[in-house]
Amino acid sequence: MVLSRRWAVFLVGVGIWTWVIWPRFAVAIWQDPRSWASGTVADGAPTSFLWVHALLIGASLAIGTAVGVLGIRAWLVARRRQAS
Repeated sequence: MVLSRRWAVFLVGVGIWTWVIWPRFAVAIWQDPRSWASGTVADGAPTSFLWVHALLIGASLAIGTAVGVLGIRAWLVARRRQAS
């Protein structure tokens, strides 16, 4: 399957968007008192709230990275096809 340049740009944009949004969300989760057993940020054991969100953030960053890489590869293929 060969993607158009527009789809390639869209995929790269999704990858960038993922890396802009999710790290900020990770900071918010870290600073949330529900993330810590004591209710104080970074004090006490991490709760399942923190672990579940950390897993979601990690998975989203991995998927976003894969989508971005696919977009870059599609862009390069489309550029080569156009130059031929």
